[in-house]
Amino acid sequence: MKFAVLDFETTGTQSDGEIIQAGLAIIDHDYSITQIYSSYVNPGVPIPPFITGLTGITDEDVANAPSLEEMMMEMVPLLDDVVLVGHNVAFDFHFLQNALDRCGYLPFTGRILDTIDFLKITFPSLGSYQLGYVSSEFGFQHDRPHQADSDALATAFVLLKCLDELRALPLITIQRLSDLFAPEDSDLGWFFDGMRTEKEAEPIQDLDGHTYYRQLALNVSDWTDIGSPRDEREGNPLEGVSFEQFMDQVRDNLKETLDHYEEREAQTQMFSSVRQALDEEKHLLIEAGTGTGKSLGYLLPAIYESVKQEQKVMVSTHTINLQEQLRERDIPMLTQVVPFPFKAAVFKGRGHYLCLRKFEHKINKREFATPKEDYFTAAQMIVWLTQTETGDDEELNLSGRGGDFWETVQSESESCLGRSCPWFRKCFYHRAKHEAGLSDIVITNHSKLFTDVKAAHQLLPAYESLVIDEAHHLEDVAGKHLGLHMKYFTLVHTLTRLFKDSRNGQLPMLRSQLSGHENSVQWGSMIDQMFPLAVEVKEMWDRLSDTLFGLLPERSDASPGETGQFSLRLKPSQKPAKWQELQDAENQIYVTLGDLIRKGDKLLLEVKEDQDDYQSDSLITDISGLLKDLATIKDNLRFFMRMDDANTVYWMEASGQFRSKSLQLYAVPVDVSAQLKDMFFDKKKSVVLTSATLSVDKSFQFMIEQLGLQEAAENNRLLTSMLPSPFNYREQALLVIPRDFPSVKGSVGDAHFVDMLVHSLAETAIATRGRMMVLFTSYRMLRQVYDPLKEALSGNDISLLGQGVDSGSRSKLTRRFQDAKATVLLGTSSFWEGVDIPGEALTCLAIVRLPFQPPNHPLVEAKSELLQQQKKNPFMKLSVPQAVIRFKQGFGRLVRTGKDRGIVIVYDTRVIEAYYGKYFLYSLPGPKMEHMLTEQMVPRISEWLERPTEEQQ
Repeated sequence: MKFAVLDFETTGTQSDGEIIQAGLAIIDHDYSITQIYSSYVNPGVPIPPFITGLTGITDEDVANAPSLEEMMMEMVPLLDDVVLVGHNVAFDFHFLQNALDRCGYLPFTGRILDTIDFLKITFPSLGSYQLGYVSSEFGFQHDRPHQADSDALATAFVLLKCLDELRALPLITIQRLSDLFAPEDSDLGWFFDGMRTEKEAEPIQDLDGHTYYRQLALNVSDWTDIGSPRDEREGNPLEGVSFEQFMDQVRDNLKETLDHYEEREAQTQMFSSVRQALDEEKHLLIEAGTGTGKSLGYLLPAIYESVKQEQKVMVSTHTINLQEQLRERDIPMLTQVVPFPFKAAVFKGRGHYLCLRKFEHKINKREFATPKEDYFTAAQMIVWLTQTETGDDEELNLSGRGGDFWETVQSESESCLGRSCPWFRKCFYHRAKHEAGLSDIVITNHSKLFTDVKAAHQLLPAYESLVIDEAHHLEDVAGKHLGLHMKYFTLVHTLTRLFKDSRNGQLPMLRSQLSGHENSVQWGSMIDQMFPLAVEVKEMWDRLSDTLFGLLPERSDASPGETGQFSLRLKPSQKPAKWQELQDAENQIYVTLGDLIRKGDKLLLEVKEDQDDYQSDSLITDISGLLKDLATIKDNLRFFMRMDDANTVYWMEASGQFRSKSLQLYAVPVDVSAQLKDMFFDKKKSVVLTSATLSVDKSFQFMIEQLGLQEAAENNRLLTSMLPSPFNYREQALLVIPRDFPSVKGSVGDAHFVDMLVHSLAETAIATRGRMMVLFTSYRMLRQVYDPLKEALSGNDISLLGQGVDSGSRSKLTRRFQDAKATVLLGTSSFWEGVDIPGEALTCLAIVRLPFQPPNHPLVEAKSELLQQQKKNPFMKLSVPQAVIRFKQGFGRLVRTGKDRGIVIVYDTRVIEAYYGKYFLYSLPGPKMEHMLTEQMVPRISEWLERPTEEQQ
């Protein structure tokens, strides 16, 4: 097999672009790159500035270049008898066919392969399949991205890396891939078929690297083999060892292990505060800013406590990101420095783990909803099984419909066969549960913490001490979990899994499995009676969702497509007109669903008594799980539509893009403090709550009230600590407020405001050479600024990225911002926190408005009403503290390391004019603050950036 790796740079899209550069790398039969061809092409039209910006290719470069015909004369002979390869090959192939046609050659009829396909299958855990990203991950020098010869060479390296990886896979995995793509009759199927033939002809394979079971190769053996971290006969390693002695040993080991380890005063204080809380069985609120080394600050005392007392300590984070950081970075390092063996396990919600039984069933039966995409996802997962030790979906980079595929193979309690499942000893969920049971420290997340409480503590191992990181989110997550949240698809997905249509789905599959049985006719007719009921429920739910969507007004400050773009609070005392009709519609759904569930339960009971076949067994368990889900949905919908609980806030949200299909119903307790007190602060010996933002105006009072810690504070069971930041903010950060800046009411700026803002942002961005993030509180304003700012910056070679304008998730936009040289990033709500951009990439942070939550958000509104009833001022008691915490989170994006320097501009003059402004400024960790006229800002910023810090002097 000979490969030709092709890449074109062009003036535009497929329909109307011209080729401006061609690159081709030839890979010979022995997998060596034998030839590289590259040539500029004169397109006969000017190159658009955007393309020059992207590729660096200018009109001068191509002025004396060969014409398309001349270039093709050189290139066509190289394409003889090759397999054509490209990165996103369809694009290049389209241009190739077009050029062959225009220059009078026959079309290319050989085989075509795409390196993106190979990467997805071979490296299912890569963060991105973009050529630049992949090249740096694999350690290739890809020095001129978006230049054809450099891209072709990089793509050739990627292909060779994938082929190496594929050749190293176990034979059984290649056979499964070959079977999977065989019916497709695609070039990929042809490739895997060839690979299989080659591999089957090799001498006997090395079988030690993997576990082989039921035709799959796994990277893990039975979890029942995993033992506890220490030998119990050797006694407790901390017998007679004080915390100070333990820490001395750890510090010595840290100095040996880490070149740049330095003790930080704040971290040392944190060790002793956390230790004191765990030791004295008290609760602790501890604010630790960026750079404190917060994770170690609580993990080391937690390890000491759990091993010494032989009792687990639970650690909970809000984001999966932080969970992964603890797993990937902090725990492996601690394993090296703690002077005895210990175990820390990550334990997530059940849906994060793959159910091997369902996966095996799905690929054997080829139950693919969208075959083209599902073949791929299945292939990714077959290879992933030879790599993963956890079976955790966070490791997979699933694109497109991959998420839907995952939902059908994830682990679920309702459909778990437990010990009678043939996969039980290999099961990823039970492995995680078993490991958590053996561990000293269990790392979970806030969601699972509450799911566990609701399931009467059946999910997590028992614990008496709890550390809550990112604790400023606790109240929010508590509300979501202690309340109700239901989506349009919650009901639809469950119904479609029972019946995709009268022939497909779990119930029709059961009918065909029972076909040989003496009662099969009777059972088949029971299933046939259920189908019209399912169709009826779906139709009624569609109608109800449409009507509910029709009640929703559009919010002025949300981005298009955002889930909360349309939103409406429903008040029990003021139900919308015609609500009774909607309740009648819900009642029909309730009755029909009840009928469907009863028939299903009766059928399963009969089949179970009569059948003893594993195949039906697992199917019956799945169906019974889906029926239980329907029962829960039916009750939840009733609870929502009744709206009869005075302590609950009811509201609906949807996006304009998917209309009623994106409908979400919420019913959340107004105040969760009493429940938090009851579940955690009264029941647990010690709860440590930490975050970079817990205090407001140097006081914890707001958090104490929100989280239900008053009684603990009164009874002397609450410790608090505010740690000094290790950074020198006076040196590292300058906060500037333009005092003559126009103010703005509502979520939209007037022409004068937008004009001044764009002008000031553009000037500042030029002074800071891009590297600037602008935070908005309303999407509308971001849109108002985007186009004029893009134009103002284009002449200065600074590009602009806007959340919701440029495609990509938050993490993708962040990565693009970090990788680009001179870029300004505009973000709304989700960029205010959790985005980590250390170093040079971010020099300037502009805050357009103080981040007050929209007062009309249903939950904010209801909390305000509750405070008014208690004769308290909702603005000072709720809106200001919440906004201060968000403001501190936003400010925290800027200085991420001891070397970072940066500027924050606050365009909202309320921080110096309004009586509450001081709470915002006093809550910051001491940057240099200056206010001045708008026109003085840029000269001051340039001067400050050029001034060396004390360290450099």
